[in-house]
Amino acid sequence: MASSTDIINALRLINTSGVGAVGYYHLLSEHGSEQAALDALAAIGRTSWSIERAEQEMELCATQGIKILLYTDPEYPSVLKNITDYPPVLYVKGNPQALNLSRNIAIVGSRAASSNGCRIAARIAEELAQEQIGIISGMARGIDSAAHCGALTAQGGLTVAVLGTGVDVIYPSENQNLYEQIAEHGCVVSEFPLGTSGISANFPRRNRIIAGLSQGVLVVEAGLKSGSLITADYAIRQGKMLFAVPGTPDVSRSSGSNFLIKKGALLADCAADILSALKELPSQSFMQNSQAQQKVLVFANNDVKFSKNEKKNNIDSPLAEFLTVDGVDIDELIRLTGQNPSAVAAQILELELEGIIHRISGNKIALIK
Repeated sequence: MASSTDIINALRLINTSGVGAVGYYHLLSEHGSEQAALDALAAIGRTSWSIERAEQEMELCATQGIKILLYTDPEYPSVLKNITDYPPVLYVKGNPQALNLSRNIAIVGSRAASSNGCRIAARIAEELAQEQIGIISGMARGIDSAAHCGALTAQGGLTVAVLGTGVDVIYPSENQNLYEQIAEHGCVVSEFPLGTSGISANFPRRNRIIAGLSQGVLVVEAGLKSGSLITADYAIRQGKMLFAVPGTPDVSRSSGSNFLIKKGALLADCAADILSALKELPSQSFMQNSQAQQKVLVFANNDVKFSKNEKKNNIDSPLAEFLTVDGVDIDELIRLTGQNPSAVAAQILELELEGIIHRISGNKIALIK
């Protein structure tokens, strides 16, 4: 069990400017402890949370019945540690044991879902929950909410909502009752500090957690630029099974789901399809069979990839290939370039000084238009 000092140091480090999950673990490896990393960052002028700010966060959590789980905590979901950028800190409202079920399936899809799509998501979620499979989703409008409701309908059904806001911020606000039911019959989790509002940049980040907590991801009704396809991409990168419900070809909200099936996702229109695949087809063999076709799916921003011989906007930097005006997460830059966080940070600083990029919310950097 993490001590108060451990929690304070972790909160301070992860809330240091320019430090994401990947950078956090690199700093820990380099300096040996959170406190040593904080001292090193302070020496070069990095701004971190104060001890008082971290203590205030802990007090607020205690008064609201919110638990802070560190990556070292026995209750921290072990399956999440299989991804490279698992959050050092998780805020949990409800029962943390819901994060450690032996089998979890994520169900995601369009916010502007059809009534039929919502019925399918709810039915599959209920059927899976009846088989003691936890349902993971993001509590968004449409498919996410339907999946949570379906799981709650099952006797003893457990469901987990991963938020792109602080765990104390109910978004969308009309899901107040759903939020309370999920917290009672499962849990609500977030990596973001209390009070964090619904910033658009945070939702793609939370999608890696949705996929990371699950054995597989089911996509129900998603357009080609849907955030659900970002979750699907995370699932592929993490070696998880990927399922999709087919839809009418000429309906835009089904185009993403149909695209995934074409690229190797397993077609699923009932829980039995998923249960059969989980039992008979190991996720590793599935990914080896399909990953070559699905290296890059569809992202929400306007990413444009260049060859190694080209310089994007005449920027002479290894980062140039991956920079966009919409922004890219610093942890993702570290992963894509294969460089260590210190090298990436130095290049970011140089590009900032040249007036080429600027920092935006969600630990992202973006090209200046």
